[in-house]
Formats: sequence, C-alpha cells, structure tokens
Amino acid sequence: MADAITRIDYYMGIIPNKTGEGARILKALTDAGINLTGFLGYPKTARNSEVVFIVDEKTPAIAGLAKKAGVALGKKQKGFFVNGEDRLGAVSEKMSALAAAGINVVSLHAMCAGAGRYGALIVVDAKDVRKAGKTLGV
Repeated sequence: MADAITRIDYYMGIIPNKTGEGARILKALTDAGINLTGFLGYPKTARNSEVVFIVDEKTPAIAGLAKKAGVALGKKQKGFFVNGEDRLGAVSEKMSALAAAGINVVSLHAMCAGAGRYGALIVVDAKDVRKAGKTLGV
C-alpha cells in the first residue's frame, strides 16, 4: 500500500514549562471539538516550552481557541503529513526525493505508530512548499 501524503497546517506557540500546561491546553482544544493530527511539545528555556499544533487543512482556525486557553499562536504554517506502512527506508525515501529536487527540509518528526504503521511531519521553507508538494506527489 502506498504512503498517504497530505498538506497540513501547523501553528507554534509558547507555554510555561510547568507540569500540566500541555494537558490543560490540549483539554481546552478537545472541549472545543478540535481533533489534532499531531502535537509536539518540548522545552525551549528553563521557563518556557514550545508547542506545535498540527491540523489538517480542513480544521477550523484554532488560534482563537488556543488564545482562550492562554497560548498565543504564531501564524499558520504549511507542512506535509506522511503516513503509511512501516518499512525500512520509509522516511529516507521521502528525504532523498526532496534532496534530489533541491529542497531543504527545515524539520522532520517521524515515528513508528505501532501496528506496522509510521507517521511523519515534514516541513520545508515556505518558498518550497509548492515544489515539495509536487515532488511528494500531493
């Protein structure tokens, strides 16, 4: 089975680096009916953590909802969500195709999802989104 690749939107924000903050914000989005495609969170400084909310392009804007929950989000950014059957070289194939097209990957987050599946968030420079989409077959 071929990998599924979709364009996604994502938003970045800063929250306090303390116990329960990520859970509090995720609960607020859940209560508002927002189903995230992905979520990343990691410490940036001793006091703050960076969070990344990944949504598909059909999800309503979450900036207002996040603000109500106490986190100001940056502008909407574009990326690609890849998921498929986990296999040796699955992510390497995508990275090699982008490299061959002269596209620099800004960030990559990939993980085995269990049950023989994997998922990856691939982000390229805004100027390369269209070309990357074409390269990835989206």
